[in-house]
Parts: sequence; C-alpha cells; structure tokens
Amino acid sequence: MSALMHATASDAAAPIDVAVGILMRPNGDVLLGQRPSGKPYAGYWEFPGGKVERGESIFDALKREFVEELGITIVSAEPWCGVEHVYEHAHVRLHFYISRDWRGEPQSLEGQAFAWQGHLSVEPLLPATIPLIAWLNLLRH
Repeated sequence: MSALMHATASDAAAPIDVAVGILMRPNGDVLLGQRPSGKPYAGYWEFPGGKVERGESIFDALKREFVEELGITIVSAEPWCGVEHVYEHAHVRLHFYISRDWRGEPQSLEGQAFAWQGHLSVEPLLPATIPLIAWLNLLRH
C-alpha cells in the first residue's frame, strides 16, 4: 500500500523527514514505543524512528535510529507508505518501513517504554500513527 496524506496547514514550515520502522513479528504483532518525558507528546505511543540527518538516506536513518533507540540491527525493510503531518511543534514527513528481519532484542536505550502489540491496547497514540493502525490490520489479516 502506498499513500501520502497531507495535513492542512498553509503556513507550516518545510517538513522534517523522519524515518519510521514497523517491526513485525511472524504473528503480525508490531512494536510501539512510548515517547519519553521532555519530548513533545510525552507519554504518547508511536512507531520507533527519528529524524533523517543531512546527506543520510531514509533507510540509513532508520537503521541508525534503531541501533540508538533499541539496540537492534535492521537487516532488511521495505518502504511502505508516507504520511505528512503538521503538529504544533513541527511539520513532519514520515517515511514508514516494515521490517520482518532484524538482529537482537529491543532494549530501552533511551528510557522509553515499548510493547509488542497485536490487538492495540496502548493509549494515547500519536495522531500521525492512528490511520496506520487500520492499514496494518489489513496487512495482518
């Protein structure tokens, strides 16, 4: 599925590119992380990832972020969709990848909580994450 959704904000700054990974186990469970205190939307749940650095490919940013945040190595991932969203603090362009192939077990290297989810039971979800849950359910069933 490939889609690009645009939030409506004509005065928003240029979007910040963000690489986002959806780790998917063979049973369809996905990993969500909780944003730590001190960050915008602290306590909200999201898929792990982070900003793409200047000169870095989206996939390289994804691999770097997963090592830094969770201590795992992404072996392969496929681009899935893009979502643009305007938050109060930032205009982001989220590049989602699905990975079924990684090395290591996720660890909380930044003090964040994380949880494997099949049937979603964590709240609140980061607003840009909400539409993706329905799309993921289509992939898993």
